[in-house]
Amino acid sequence: MPLTEHLRELRNRLAISVAAVLVITIGAMFFARDIMEFLIDPVPVCGEEGRETRCATVNQQGITSPFATYFRVSLLVGMVAAAPVWLYQAWAFVAPGLHKHEKKYSRAVVGVGVPLFVGGVAFAYWLLPRAIPVLLGFSADEVTNFVSVEEILDLTVRMALAFGLSFELPLLLVLLNMGGLVSGKRMLSWWRWMVVGIAVFAAAITPTDMMSMVALQVPVTGLYFIACGIAVLNDRRRGRSDPDRDLDDDEASDLDLTPSVIEPAPPVSTSSLDDAT
Repeated sequence: MPLTEHLRELRNRLAISVAAVLVITIGAMFFARDIMEFLIDPVPVCGEEGRETRCATVNQQGITSPFATYFRVSLLVGMVAAAPVWLYQAWAFVAPGLHKHEKKYSRAVVGVGVPLFVGGVAFAYWLLPRAIPVLLGFSADEVTNFVSVEEILDLTVRMALAFGLSFELPLLLVLLNMGGLVSGKRMLSWWRWMVVGIAVFAAAITPTDMMSMVALQVPVTGLYFIACGIAVLNDRRRGRSDPDRDLDDDEASDLDLTPSVIEPAPPVSTSSLDDAT
């Protein structure tokens, strides 16, 4: 396919993806108020029955702020709900250039990566109602906390992306191992640095309370060790079919120097010579 055809196909698939996002965004605008209430629910709002003593007053500032938040929530829903469409369009554009084994691995990536990402997002939403009261607990006794809907939306999206992407770490490590770039034994040797790195990442991406940091660090660290275990098992499976598995990296394998009989070449017929000329 010439370059112009590739560009035309890319344009068409981008148009389909954008159209799907816009259609779902328009439909989500009819339910945006319910979605905003769902996002605000983790915040202990003052005046609600059964809420904690330390609470917050949710507000929106400015004339255009309600509509802007309304549209942002609808667009976010459109991006998430239309993910099967634009993911398929991306796959359909890339798949013709892949080999058969590459297609198999890419299907496995999608099949495992999507549940991991969704699990991370669900875990983040489970954590928010427990982390926000802790953050509000640092306020002075006579202080009234005003929290904007935009701030709640930004925090929710940031936490969802942070947890969703963090849960993709084991998939990345397993792919590096299956590609032969790193062994399971080497991955296990990184465990001290990985634990420290995960802790630093959790402290930087989560709210400033220890509970959220630990809540992100513990499952991601566990997933890291699970990925190391899968890599070690994959190395053992690969080693059983490798005759040179017991050799060091700088050691050459044995060469078979036994002479063998070479059969004489078949004679060339005159007809073949005539055809060649």
